[in-house]
Amino acid sequence: MRANIWTRTLVSAGAVVGLAAGSLATAGTSLAASDAKPAVRSDVGVLAVNNLGLSTTQARYVQCWIQDYWGYTGALDGQLGTNSWKALQRWLKAHWGYNDSIDGIVGPNTIKALQRDLKAYHGYTGAIDGIAGSGTKAAFKDFAADSKQYC
Repeated sequence: MRANIWTRTLVSAGAVVGLAAGSLATAGTSLAASDAKPAVRSDVGVLAVNNLGLSTTQARYVQCWIQDYWGYTGALDGQLGTNSWKALQRWLKAHWGYNDSIDGIVGPNTIKALQRDLKAYHGYTGAIDGIAGSGTKAAFKDFAADSKQYC
């Protein structure tokens, strides 16, 4: 019976030591984790490419048009990036009431001016609200289809 008591005592002591070691390991891990850098950056800027729902082929048609008329000198790669949008903003400023800087950022003022053209010529029926919703994107696809002839 005495051996049985010692066995239980040693097993209990081993369990206590194991739990303590596990707690220390977890504490060390959580301490290390608190010093870690976050996995998500908070300083992310504006998207470099914004095709507003166009495929790369459709966006390339738009690039062909702005190359012919609005000073776009970039690649005809179907990626409406900063330089593509700067050319589009020059057009929007000249004809559709865009009154912001030519910065290539697709913000609400860029979208509002684009919506004015889309409403006049490409079947857009929504509000001039600066939000690129499904109606704006559908009308922009019509715009791209009309631009195909410039490629």
